[in-house]
Amino acid sequence: MTRTLRTGIIQQSNTADAADNRRRIAEAVKRLADEGAKLIVNRELHDSLYFCQTEDVDTCGLAVDIRPGSDTINFYSDLARRHSVVLVTSLFERRAAGLYHNTAVVFDTDGSIAGRYRKMHIPDDPAYYEKFYFTPGDLGFHPIDTSVGRLGVLVCWDQWYPEAARLMALQGAELLIYPTAIGFESSDTPDEQERQREAWTTVQRGHAVANGLPVVTVNRVGHEPDPSGATGGIRFWGSSFVAGPQGEFLYRAPVDTEDIAIVDIDLARSEQVRRWWPFLRDRRIDAYDGLTSRFLD
Repeated sequence: MTRTLRTGIIQQSNTADAADNRRRIAEAVKRLADEGAKLIVNRELHDSLYFCQTEDVDTCGLAVDIRPGSDTINFYSDLARRHSVVLVTSLFERRAAGLYHNTAVVFDTDGSIAGRYRKMHIPDDPAYYEKFYFTPGDLGFHPIDTSVGRLGVLVCWDQWYPEAARLMALQGAELLIYPTAIGFESSDTPDEQERQREAWTTVQRGHAVANGLPVVTVNRVGHEPDPSGATGGIRFWGSSFVAGPQGEFLYRAPVDTEDIAIVDIDLARSEQVRRWWPFLRDRRIDAYDGLTSRFLD
């Protein structure tokens, strides 16, 4: 038996014009839906440039209200409803004055909000000063039920943590989804850049293998300058991909160009893979207490 989910990915560059970014997303969604996509996944923080390269309080003005009925929600709700797709978005959420989250909002085919996920792991590295802007998520790791299946939606830095993927899998997620914004630092050597890109790919393919689930990762692409001039900016490395439940590549996008693609994912295959490799059966849940410690001295 097969259960095919036609999945669209939108790997695009960004500009400072939110209206332009949304226009290009809408065009991509229409194209993918016309080609039969039922699930469409966007990159992280797709409405703006990646503003976390610097720390600037005025940048918080980019944050948007994501309550039902807000302009942002209405735009993406209408887009999902008009094309009858499940749409995964990634937004800079203004929860209250001075309180912001990096939030994925998932819309179902009727335009309703199927669920939200607030990014749990927040980085603080040169050119990725996210702790300045984002409060860590408080919704936990819970899959979102949609008309196409139960989606384990996480965001970018979460992709390095096996615990997040495992908790989604233990609650019945049928695939893992990672909207992403990651790229090369200009001072790194080509060899180091490639090691980083391959590590990023490998760890997520590992989540697919360890949990017997497909993984969908959609990254930004293109160069975005550092407004402060302190660095050479970020060249986002694209390379969006879809992996099957054994970590096999079903699709991998280019490193340096925009890409809009449909990938057919057989969700039923995970059942058979988990029969061959019953990792969930053999977990020693009686011996994992140490996982809740910061470090075991």
